Amino acid sequence: MMIYAAKIKKQEGAYLVSFPEFPNVNTYGDTLAEALGNAAEAINGAIESDFERGFDLPEPRKHSGRGYYDIAIQPHIEIACSLRKLRNGRPQVEIARQLNVSYQAYQKLENPRRCNPTIKTLEKIGAAFGKKLKIELV
Repeated sequence: MMIYAAKIKKQEGAYLVSFPEFPNVNTYGDTLAEALGNAAEAINGAIESDFERGFDLPEPRKHSGRGYYDIAIQPHIEIACSLRKLRNGRPQVEIARQLNVSYQAYQKLENPRRCNPTIKTLEKIGAAFGKKLKIELV
């Protein structure tokens, strides 16, 4: 599971949210619950946008201490990010051939706005990269 830490501190009646790995992503909430919800929306949107533009994403780091909260990345975004990382610079068309799918179908898998693979597709992808699929509901 891909998780980034949000630093939340109460200041002047609001809960301010920042992300150590994403210094340009900030949000807030009037309550802690609202701040956590806004944090999830902000980090997922930022990662989706940065990823689509081809930016390298920082690795999530574990932060501990007062005011740090784990924010999970949405599964469809995490899958797209993981596939690009696994591909490791190999052309998408090469992976598509290996999976016996069209180039466009594979491209969709690496697009966080369009990624929606079936379990069978994920199993095929895992086999193509020499990985095992592990699904976990937490």
